[in-house]
Amino acid sequence: MDSVDLNVLRSVLQWRRAGQRVVLYSVVQTWGSAPRPPGAMLALRGDGVVIGSVSGGCIEDDLIARLHDGRLPDDGPPVQLVTYGVTRDEAARFGLPCGGTLRLTEERVGDPAWVAELLARCEAHEMVARELDVATGTVRLSAASKSDLVSFDGERLRAIYGPRWRLLLIGAGQLSRYVAEMARLLDFEVLICDPRTEFVHGWEEQHGRFVPGMPDEAVLNIQTDERTAIVALTHDPRLDDMALLTALNSRAFYVGALGSRVNSRKRREDLAALGLSAEAIARLHGPIGLPIGSHTPAEIALSLMAQIVAIKNGVEVSQRKPLLETVN
Repeated sequence: MDSVDLNVLRSVLQWRRAGQRVVLYSVVQTWGSAPRPPGAMLALRGDGVVIGSVSGGCIEDDLIARLHDGRLPDDGPPVQLVTYGVTRDEAARFGLPCGGTLRLTEERVGDPAWVAELLARCEAHEMVARELDVATGTVRLSAASKSDLVSFDGERLRAIYGPRWRLLLIGAGQLSRYVAEMARLLDFEVLICDPRTEFVHGWEEQHGRFVPGMPDEAVLNIQTDERTAIVALTHDPRLDDMALLTALNSRAFYVGALGSRVNSRKRREDLAALGLSAEAIARLHGPIGLPIGSHTPAEIALSLMAQIVAIKNGVEVSQRKPLLETVN
């Protein structure tokens, strides 16, 4: 799931613990060109405050209106189904694309214990499935895998929740600060490892978390998984290559290292000499980033994050010409 939806659940938990009424909407089915995919969520507080999104905005207005005009009585059923865009006129009224239709569950949140447990499991970097019984409002949590999809059979909604995407930066220099800021805006959890204490100053306001130890230890200590990207940015092979040797054999979905084409070719040769397999070395992105003609630190950071996001989203990105045809 989108980690933005985890923020919706955090608000649900906070509001319910404060004793406020909360209705949770989830997209369960779409037909045609629907604005948001199944699993997208919106939470509506008892005073009309909302967080999240299930459409481009017009449906949100109607959901708030349902609260204020009495279509959401306190003693209503625990879960109802709400459908928008059945007719062309309704699709136009609510700003849906021509022919677009979406169905939502309208769920009154009672005991928020399941919300707390789900968030805790995601924080522990687990994939979690939430099964909602439409007839009773009962929620059951179970383990899930990254291949699981949101499903709805008319009686039960099974939604998949996952941990936040993470970015581990090796090196705390100037470029890392730009990358960290952009990654944070893209809702990545930012981790930094740099044993050089001279570079730590000024990171207090960068919203990143330092991982102690040497770079190879950091890759292991964070329990790198398929929702983790790792980028070496120190320009010091004694630090960068330590991280790469471990990262390229991990489950990280992206591993990159700063350097020119010449330096990147030399790095691949060095990694091969250190015993890393050709298959592992082929996973390395270097030079990093999409070719946008970047020169400044901010441009390089933009190029890098664009490449990471594209790969995260399953978009094929064209690499520059191969830097090393074979690695022996």
